Amino acid sequence: MSKITADIKNYGKQYLRNKSAAFFLFAFPVLMILIFGAIFASNNMSKVTLPVQNLDGGEYSLELLKTLNDTTVVKIKMISPDEDLAAYVKVKSLDMAILIPRNFTAQIEELMATNGTNLAKVTLYGDPSKATFGTIQGVLSQSLVHLNYHTAHARPLMTFDVKSVASDSYAYIDYFIPGVVGITVMTNSMYSMTQVCAEYRSRGFAKLLATTTLQKHEWLISKIAFYSIILTSSLVLTYVVGWLVFGLEATLTPLSFAFIAAGVFLFTSVGMLLGTVARDAEAGGAVANAIGFPMMFLSGAFFPLEMTPGWLQTISKALPLTYFNDGLRDTMVFGNNESALLNLAIVLVVGVVLFVAASKLLSWKER
Repeated sequence: MSKITADIKNYGKQYLRNKSAAFFLFAFPVLMILIFGAIFASNNMSKVTLPVQNLDGGEYSLELLKTLNDTTVVKIKMISPDEDLAAYVKVKSLDMAILIPRNFTAQIEELMATNGTNLAKVTLYGDPSKATFGTIQGVLSQSLVHLNYHTAHARPLMTFDVKSVASDSYAYIDYFIPGVVGITVMTNSMYSMTQVCAEYRSRGFAKLLATTTLQKHEWLISKIAFYSIILTSSLVLTYVVGWLVFGLEATLTPLSFAFIAAGVFLFTSVGMLLGTVARDAEAGGAVANAIGFPMMFLSGAFFPLEMTPGWLQTISKALPLTYFNDGLRDTMVFGNNESALLNLAIVLVVGVVLFVAASKLLSWKER
């Protein structure tokens, strides 16, 4: 028994010396509790902003707006009647919007007077990949049922139809794939470079490089070029598999390749910067996990954050992966190159700042 106890102690010490093992044993479950607890804490849920364009202005359209606004789920944001809603949704990359057409009230009054069957219809534009889309669809449906009941004692007068904010041919996989690509770019670039930089310093490889004519910025650029090449290949492979297996309709645009290069530049720089504070490769892995896992779940790659607490949405907007995912979705799915270019610019600016910082802080000497 004493031998077993001694072996447990010895193995335990050896196991816990591994920084990655310690991270997944203690830090990882705590991070998951904190992140998902904040996301799904129902008493702290934020209302979803629901853009609405009211081209009618009559009694029943105003009653519908009041009914929607009285829920605890949505907060109405009006869109000017002068806007072309389909174009507006595309330019603003909106996840959802409601159109109340002209003569909505007049059509309801005619139905009540003539017992007609041609129901008054509103249109819900939405992104079916968003969990909030189903929520808004349910809220709109129940609001119309409520109005039907109070207006004509449950006789159907009003209904709605759904239009994709992109193209009717797009499916969930088309909206999901940019998040998959974003996670792939981040993990391969950031995790690898954090461990490489830490290992090079701790094992003396960096000192050997210092004796050569290779400059630090050249070494950094070579790593960025390498990851750009292999992750571009990964993007193409992911796209081909999605196309062959699921009939992927999202488009590989020139901007999508630009995002791969910009994302690699950004996250390789993040990895280099993290590598300057890690003592060895194991510690580098733990540091990368501590940064990477929250970024995965708070960037909107796996699920939307519209109904999470406002402070959590603020954190999401401070994460570079959020802008990478949004920009890739803008160009591949929505065809909104204006918004995609803005997100690309943000990714590049943050990348430049971090690259300069990494170049200055990265030491060729062992600490």
